[in-house]
Amino acid sequence: MKTSAIKPGSDGSGPREKIAFIQGASRGIGLALTAALLAEKEYGSVFASCRRPDAASGLNALASRSARLEILRLDVLDQASIEASAGTVMRAAGRLDLLVNCAGVLHAEGQLWPEKRLADVDPDAMDASFRVNALGPLLVARGFEPALKASSDARFAALSARVGSIADNRSGGWYAYRASKAALNMMIRTLAVEWMRLPRPIGCFALHPGTVATGLSAPFSQNLSTKQVFNTDEAAAKLLYVLHSLSAEHSGGFFAYDGSRIEW
Repeated sequence: MKTSAIKPGSDGSGPREKIAFIQGASRGIGLALTAALLAEKEYGSVFASCRRPDAASGLNALASRSARLEILRLDVLDQASIEASAGTVMRAAGRLDLLVNCAGVLHAEGQLWPEKRLADVDPDAMDASFRVNALGPLLVARGFEPALKASSDARFAALSARVGSIADNRSGGWYAYRASKAALNMMIRTLAVEWMRLPRPIGCFALHPGTVATGLSAPFSQNLSTKQVFNTDEAAAKLLYVLHSLSAEHSGGFFAYDGSRIEW
């Protein structure tokens, strides 16, 4: 596995190139975010992770075209894999400027499906949703905290969803997904409070990407117009624009793809 060399500007005297990590990058928004970061010259090195790097054809194709990309194995339910990935980043780069957690689950054949009514609630499905959507990002934040602390301007973001807004819930249903994203939002808010007390505060944000043409949303976006559904490249560009626009005063907030603040 290659190890990226992190250097200042091309002549050795310019500003340090930024280091980014995309977790959950094998497909969808995560893959598009990885490609978008590689297209930005300010990022000298991009790390991208997924559960099965050997099966991530799109991610491997990106790596074959860019020496700035390193692929790591990370499963949010496997603490050892989080620690191993964080260790690799610290040895290679010594810090991390941007970390975006994209992994999440809404449905899985034979295991998970959004509930329409109370009778559909299943304890195992609820537990799986919370572990991946809420606990997973928090464990990633914990594992990479030393790398983020080593940056002078670090940012951590997790992909949430508007349906996780309690104030915005007007249609009901989707108990597991709604509740797990609401829990994620609370964890982001709480983490932001802690990280703002650091000598070098770490920005912490929950982001809603909108409805995006991915496997996660495919079963539920068939009746939407093309204007209501973004492709993954559009979603990535919008999210990065928002991330680059947010400042320390926005830390702990919940923001949509257009930069608007979403009610809790």
